[in-house]
Amino acid sequence: MPVFAPIGRAVLTLLAVAGRIALFTTGSVGHGLTPPFYLRLILRQMIDIGFYSLPVVGLTAIFTGMVLALQSFTGFSRFSAESAVPNIVVLSMTRELGPVLAGLMVAGRVGAAIAAEIGTMRVTEQIDALTTLSTNPFKYLVAPRLIAGTLMLPLLVVVADIIGVFGGYMVSVYKLGFNPTTYLRNTLDFLETLDVVSGLVKAGVFGFIVTLMGCYHGYRSKGGAQGVGAATTNAVVSASVLILLFNYIVTTLFFSQ
Repeated sequence: MPVFAPIGRAVLTLLAVAGRIALFTTGSVGHGLTPPFYLRLILRQMIDIGFYSLPVVGLTAIFTGMVLALQSFTGFSRFSAESAVPNIVVLSMTRELGPVLAGLMVAGRVGAAIAAEIGTMRVTEQIDALTTLSTNPFKYLVAPRLIAGTLMLPLLVVVADIIGVFGGYMVSVYKLGFNPTTYLRNTLDFLETLDVVSGLVKAGVFGFIVTLMGCYHGYRSKGGAQGVGAATTNAVVSASVLILLFNYIVTTLFFSQ
């Protein structure tokens, strides 16, 4: 029996964490869908999450599109299928790379910031002060961030898709010798509505995950500065892993036969 004790403890710990996250998610969504709404806080979070994340998401997207065009050309040239480069670039950016890379970048930037901010408020007892002043911490701290993250990440992904496709266009036209008109025609002809919609749905899910993990780990942080640092790390790691997991789940829902 002592051999199985560590396994049992690990399983019980995992179930306890899953239960706490489920309860936190249920409470957060419930408070986010019912009034009152702090519109000023939601707008502020939309600017922090969306607008200030544009530089890092844009740089990631444009270099990803450029590298994708180079790698696709190198691979397809072995089979004399260079004309498929624009198709691969637009399909990869809209379906997968745009949402996933934008989600990971926002997780590193926004998820860590949310966990650090709320974690600092927790260890300095500011959240307890909000409760004392009859202000619901979920409505004041968690709900605005969840709403802003879910709404703004799809907009970031739209920008990332456009910039990434433009990066592939620049490399293909000015370095690989593609005809500009033919490249754009192939891109538009191959792109379908489902490709864009699936990427935007993923982006909404990823935005919810990033803000939820930041709020959860920050809200439950303890132990002073060391606890806040651990909460920040856990928020980024858990959000990144969940992004990859739900990327597969959403892709299966959209494209499974």
